[in-house]
Amino acid sequence: MVGGAVRDMLAGREVADVDFASPLAPETVMARARAAGLKAVPTGIAHGTVTIVAEGQGFEVTTLRRDVQTDGRHAVVAFTDDWREDAARRDFTINAMNCTRGGEIFDYFGGRADLQAGIVRFVGDARQRIEEDYLRILRFFRFFARYGQGAPDAAAVAAIQAGRAGLRQLSAERVWSEVKKILTPPAPLAAVTLMHETGVLEVVLPGAKPERLAALLARRAPCEPLLRVAALTDEDLATRLRLSGAEAALLAGWRGTLALRPGDDEATLRRALAAETLEILLGRVWLQGGEDAGWARLRDRLAATERPVFPLQGRDLTALGVPPGKKLGEILRLTRQNWLKGGCVADKQFCLDLAKSLI
Repeated sequence: MVGGAVRDMLAGREVADVDFASPLAPETVMARARAAGLKAVPTGIAHGTVTIVAEGQGFEVTTLRRDVQTDGRHAVVAFTDDWREDAARRDFTINAMNCTRGGEIFDYFGGRADLQAGIVRFVGDARQRIEEDYLRILRFFRFFARYGQGAPDAAAVAAIQAGRAGLRQLSAERVWSEVKKILTPPAPLAAVTLMHETGVLEVVLPGAKPERLAALLARRAPCEPLLRVAALTDEDLATRLRLSGAEAALLAGWRGTLALRPGDDEATLRRALAAETLEILLGRVWLQGGEDAGWARLRDRLAATERPVFPLQGRDLTALGVPPGKKLGEILRLTRQNWLKGGCVADKQFCLDLAKSLI
């Protein structure tokens, strides 16, 4: 067992993914898996990775490797049977440990001690490791946010400052994937502040201000990375980070004006929910509201309020003899306006009677 599973096991954390390494060639790994009655899939066989399916769960098994050539984004590898050589190509000491089936730990670079001390340290020369793959800059902050304690490793910080321009070579998808992971832990502020101090934050999130994230965290907002990104910067991120349609729509919704206040009555809350989803309204409150108890109660009240749905549709009016067209739309608009004014509580029959009076 290699990498993150060993790290999290030693840290006493939940192990999400278990990866394995083997000195055997990928074809041999597949043959042995099938001989044992397991499904084997050549998911990345050119790079030595085979996925073995056991009891419905996939496990990656990768042949030991060494880097032959790197360009800052991709690596050309060759297979090896040297476990230390394979561990030496990994990014950080805490990710470079191996564990046998019997529980014996192989730690070639002091990863166990670094894990206990809360140090995120590159394996070998930090600048060289970054130049091999500039994504390692963001991975550093991801692991610093999760495992870092105290002052960061000085060699890592110096190498990151020197190499941060290389981040511009990375695809938006790779950057956003790592930024999300940086912002997911409960307390990411130290990592984000360090990103700001090293100039990395300005490269990946122009205009971002850590103090705005600090204000959001002070309100004890959910550990939602997109919400935290919205707090950090007002810049248009949909294109820069290649956000999904759903992410872009949510971010745009949160940018809207917060019209609610803690003292608003239930009718006002229902009207707001009729216009926007609960997720958008709560996001606006988290981002634009205050820190006192009144705002917390407002969030609770919103969450406890059922979203009202206007009870009429166009077909209800066509059933009354109103032909499709401008007049039908105007009657619906006026009826809905009256429904909203009344606090969104009028039932379908009341709205139908009102619509009839407008025909």
